[in-house]
Amino acid sequence: MTRQMPAMVFAAGRGTRMGVLGETCPKPLISVAGQTLIDHTLDRLDGVTSGPIVINTHHLADQVVTHIRARDVWRYHLSHEPDLLETGGGLKAALPVLGNGPVICSNADIIWTGPSPFETLLARWDPQIMDALLLLIARDRATGHAGAGDFFCDPEGRLIRRGSAEAAPFVYISACIVKTDRLAEIADAKFSLNRLWDLMIADGRAYGVEHAGGWADVGTPEGIRLAEGLLGT
Repeated sequence: MTRQMPAMVFAAGRGTRMGVLGETCPKPLISVAGQTLIDHTLDRLDGVTSGPIVINTHHLADQVVTHIRARDVWRYHLSHEPDLLETGGGLKAALPVLGNGPVICSNADIIWTGPSPFETLLARWDPQIMDALLLLIARDRATGHAGAGDFFCDPEGRLIRRGSAEAAPFVYISACIVKTDRLAEIADAKFSLNRLWDLMIADGRAYGVEHAGGWADVGTPEGIRLAEGLLGT
């Protein structure tokens, strides 16, 4: 069953960690297991929502535009950023298309296995108690991730930042549902979604849900190898 919730795909990063590969190919168009990264994400989104999907662009934007237009001229909306706005700023700039309700957000450099990450989010989403719902994975199942973790969750699933703790059990894996009305409280044009989440965490209205499958962040050439291993190719 598809929903009408709009979506935002963040595809504007410069991909500097990809080295020479990212100099001529925008990271969303890098191939993993025979399919571009952005197509891995868009195929999953197309399966769960019939709402508008905004894709932001910056580095080698003409290549991304050509690729997206070949998929569907009418389904997707391109939001070009001459200057990078980061995730929060990119979402804010896209509000004329996305509207003022909740939005599915996703990075374009991620590989998931197992259940649809977006179905998992939509099944758990409860706008009566939530302003944000973030997709998480246990730190020991985060392929290629060497960090100390991002969040704790209380028994009801509310998010707590790692803060000064040595480690936290959950890693945010680049997909969420978020209400957009509180973006108006942030005057800057360029900012991370973390600033919006922190407003919601402070009010006890940011939650997490655990992904039952696998995840790999494809930010480097080594990430491509790890993602293809996760996919069994």
